Amino acid sequence: MGIILEARSLNKKVELGNSRQLHILKDINLEIEQGEFVSVMGPSGSGKSTLLYNISGMDKMTSGSVKFKGREMASLKEEELAQIRLNNMGFIFQDINLLKNLSLIDNVMFPALVSQGAGADKKAVYQKAQKLLEMTGIQKLADHHITQASGGQLQRVAICRALINEPDILFGDEPTGALDSKSAAEIMSIVAEINQKGTTVMLVTHDAKVAAKSERILFMVDGNLVAQKKMSKYDAQRDDIKKREENIMKWLVEKGF
Repeated sequence: MGIILEARSLNKKVELGNSRQLHILKDINLEIEQGEFVSVMGPSGSGKSTLLYNISGMDKMTSGSVKFKGREMASLKEEELAQIRLNNMGFIFQDINLLKNLSLIDNVMFPALVSQGAGADKKAVYQKAQKLLEMTGIQKLADHHITQASGGQLQRVAICRALINEPDILFGDEPTGALDSKSAAEIMSIVAEINQKGTTVMLVTHDAKVAAKSERILFMVDGNLVAQKKMSKYDAQRDDIKKREENIMKWLVEKGF
């Protein structure tokens, strides 16, 4: 299907002072295929989130190469990177960061209105936002504010917001970390459905239940990608999710996790 995201010899170092450096990412080589669902796992402090931030252009690498759809990210101006993040990438995080002064549907619409600028077709954007809220089962909350929704509902809003500009890839950094198990399972069902429709997904997670719906797991230790596990594409009708979780847990134990 083609490579959508590629990292070569990716390094990230942080200056600590007194001529000391913290080497967070160490010669990372990685390819993500269009339509793939990849989870990144590993101990705390292994560099998982830093990897996601660097390959998405949200942080600047120290050295190496990252290409998104064939374009070298390091060669782009900040304005060009911002446009790629706005129009071609979606982001969901543990901290949802919705705008407090806007209704839920206005939060969803906001990235599309920014992208389209002064000529935005507000009616079309509104209808699209409504469809996304309907897809995630929260259309009845469209005019509510964030204080009137649960954590799981707000994370659904964040997913809708991430999808409003039809991104090529959806990034997530512990997107279910602050949710109860029921809400987390519901969110991951939505993410898996999004992936089934063709959107590439890359998540950072510590949870085997989250990773069980991915088709490839990358395992990081001390800034290195040390192993990967390939699995079949998740199919809710065919696959036993518990067996997938158990398979992953066994693999993680073998890796010392």
